[in-house]
Amino acid sequence: MGRRSRIERATSETSITVSLDLDGKGEGKISTPVGFFNHMLQTFARHSGIDLTVEAQGDVEVDFHHLVEDTGIVLGEALAQVLGEKRGIERFGEALVPMDEALAQVALDLSGRTHLSFSATFPAYKVGDFDTELVQEFFQGVARGSKMTLHVRLLEGKNSHHAIEAIFKAFARALRQAIRVGEGDIPSTKGIL
Repeated sequence: MGRRSRIERATSETSITVSLDLDGKGEGKISTPVGFFNHMLQTFARHSGIDLTVEAQGDVEVDFHHLVEDTGIVLGEALAQVLGEKRGIERFGEALVPMDEALAQVALDLSGRTHLSFSATFPAYKVGDFDTELVQEFFQGVARGSKMTLHVRLLEGKNSHHAIEAIFKAFARALRQAIRVGEGDIPSTKGIL
């Protein structure tokens, strides 16, 4: 059967479908009107090992905020759905990832508790036509949708493209670790996550 899920969300601002297979090969089929965001989601798929399909449209004539935030929420919801009660997963993940001069660190806990701690300052306000402040909005959406505790730190970075890509790769590697199936039951002394 595999660990697969599909979530659709339609609002007056966006229409988003996310499908994922946690035990895939890292293949991404990404279709949004935001080129740099497509590149980051493709990067996430590759480095997480998750097969990810994203089809997203939205009111980008306003700006990209709604589309990026809502895609994060739906991706998080798809993760929560497929993980269910989280029986047998590692639960925690962390990664330190360099990309040229940039260095990003991500630690996460699939805890069932929503929290984002985000510490990153990007040298540029935009990469292409993508507002760099939307990186935090995306990860806030992921944390909210999945109910994960997520800490993101940009430790070094002079090139905004490199810095953001290092963050997405670090998130992918940390999540890959956390969703890995190990031995045992639900990884909590409470018996529930």
